[in-house]
Amino acid sequence: MTSSLPPQPSQDDNLWLEDIDGERQLDWARAQNAITVQAYAQSPAFEALQQGILEVLDSDDRIPMVRKIGPRFFYNFWRDKDHPKGLWRRTTLDEYRKPRPEWESVLDLDALAAADGENWVWHGADCLEPEYRRCLISLSRGGADADVVREFDLETKQFVPGGFSLPEAKNHVGWKDIDNLYVATDFGPGSMTSSSYPRIVKQWRRGTPLESAVTVYEGLHEDMSVSAYRDNTPGFERDFVSRQIDFYESETWLRKADGTFAKIDVPDDSLAEITREWMLIEPRTDWTVAGATYRSGSLLAVKFDDYMAGRRELTVLFEPDDTTALDSHSWTRNHLIVNVMHDVVNRLEVLTPPAGGTGPWKRESLGGAPELSTIAAGGIDEDENDDYFLTVSGFLQPTTLYIGTIGTAEKSEPQVLKDSPAFFDASRHRVSQHFATSKDGTRVPYFEIAPKDLKADASNPTLQYAYGGFEIPLQPSYSGSIGRAWLDQGGVYVVANIRGGGEYGPRWHQAALQENRLRTCEDFAAVSEDLIARGVTSPAHLGAMGGSNGGLLMGNMLTLYPQLYGAIVSEVALLDMRRYTHLSAGASWIAEYGDPDQPEEWEFIRAFSPYENAKPGRAYPPALFTTSTRDDRVGPVHARKMHAKMTALGHDSSFYENLEGGHSAATDNKESAFMDALGYAYLWQHLRS
Repeated sequence: MTSSLPPQPSQDDNLWLEDIDGERQLDWARAQNAITVQAYAQSPAFEALQQGILEVLDSDDRIPMVRKIGPRFFYNFWRDKDHPKGLWRRTTLDEYRKPRPEWESVLDLDALAAADGENWVWHGADCLEPEYRRCLISLSRGGADADVVREFDLETKQFVPGGFSLPEAKNHVGWKDIDNLYVATDFGPGSMTSSSYPRIVKQWRRGTPLESAVTVYEGLHEDMSVSAYRDNTPGFERDFVSRQIDFYESETWLRKADGTFAKIDVPDDSLAEITREWMLIEPRTDWTVAGATYRSGSLLAVKFDDYMAGRRELTVLFEPDDTTALDSHSWTRNHLIVNVMHDVVNRLEVLTPPAGGTGPWKRESLGGAPELSTIAAGGIDEDENDDYFLTVSGFLQPTTLYIGTIGTAEKSEPQVLKDSPAFFDASRHRVSQHFATSKDGTRVPYFEIAPKDLKADASNPTLQYAYGGFEIPLQPSYSGSIGRAWLDQGGVYVVANIRGGGEYGPRWHQAALQENRLRTCEDFAAVSEDLIARGVTSPAHLGAMGGSNGGLLMGNMLTLYPQLYGAIVSEVALLDMRRYTHLSAGASWIAEYGDPDQPEEWEFIRAFSPYENAKPGRAYPPALFTTSTRDDRVGPVHARKMHAKMTALGHDSSFYENLEGGHSAATDNKESAFMDALGYAYLWQHLRS
């Protein structure tokens, strides 16, 4: 028998903090903020730390990454000290090649925010092909996932008078044609899922009230979300409906001209992507079809129309082994760029479909990353040409942006477009990769960035970071903020590639799901123990930091492995796993963590619920919990309650809640610099001694 209500603790004195916008609760948060600011953010050292990070975030020398929209223009969204909320701007490729391009302003978000009296945060633009004149611009109040949607004209550079406009909600919206949208939004009571996302998608015609939109598809209350979209690629126009059952399972349907549906018959836990005549499939578990078995984490190709007609002859484009995983793939007009990780370091291949669609795909190397670095490439305009952007980055190597064209001998080598500046002296440091052995014998990789003259005397202040969830890998990348705030100050920085992430594909992720969640903690602890055994650091000098799912990991390292750390920072975290499915968008992560409303699942969830496991009389390291009032994904409730409980139990706990910022906990570079500096300052104060 299962319970219909969330299991309640025998006594939870902090339930009152779940009223996110209550004045009493916000006054409590402001009071806690003041204590934390007074202790950690009032010194000249903090001001220098914050200013150093802000200079990185606001630097005019950063690479302005661009996206091609339409036949001529490349668009960039840019924040700096003069445009803290951001400027949407555009230029041509010829102009972009120059060291200092001339930019044309398209939308000034600071001016818009001032005119509207709103703290707008940019959520992006969806532009209707093939004309690319009209766009749907999404804007968030204060950084929440919920946003408003407004129609914008790229020629007039103005919002369209009387155009499409949606009120604030967790919207899924996309063009069908110039006069019709697919809209999934909050249509009123019963229209949202238990995960707080849309359950119903409708077709909305221009000039009619939203209430008259025609229902296209309805999902279940227990689903995560539904959406619909149209692929307007000339010659391959198709309409699709997606039912997201949970975070990893979904159904996609082809919507025919008569309004009927044909299901794309692939496993619910696979990823399927349709581009022109091709469909690419990534199974998350081993898949047997038509007498052949395809490994989890493979990349498979088939002609879409053939597949819908019942043919199941699939071509294997990539198959993983014990040390490799698919990172990403991207189409150009005639080729497919495939990015593969080997022990978390990339290499690129160009695959070319056979003429006529049958036969083997041609394979060529597009290059590999420099040692212990990351390389990535993607097509610029998959409908028009074979041009691609390529980036190379490393912990000590600022990002370089290249442009190339596949298949032309005279342009076989990509050309440098932009170089990111160096924000700290990398010559004093080195990068190395190590492997720790977890509790069950699993080999866990980690990267270490340390001074070249590091002494193995166990005295080095060391910051260990990880995420460990949702099949997201952590790869080498350049961060001027970490360089200035940690490496330049003499610290060692460590990135742990623990299970739960995607460093070795679906198997690495699935090894730490639900009842196996504690493996993320065991892996992280194994890396910490390896650092201590190698003499890099000691518990008194070892700090740990993580955000969101990584913040949950930090809560568990605090309560389960307190003896290993001198201080812990947990950012925008899940922490109360007993009630997480009833807080903000928590129900959408049941596939990751399990359902605490089911008694048999609560039995294993309680083992990784920091709020449950914080006890009196234990020796915990000092911990800082940061969050945002406007975070409607995880929500501030977890951090509030955890801090309140830790403080009531007499433990050394600190708290900061940004009243804006969403799940990133910041709406602009200044807020980001403050939040980052607060975490680093907290760790320095506790780990230097």
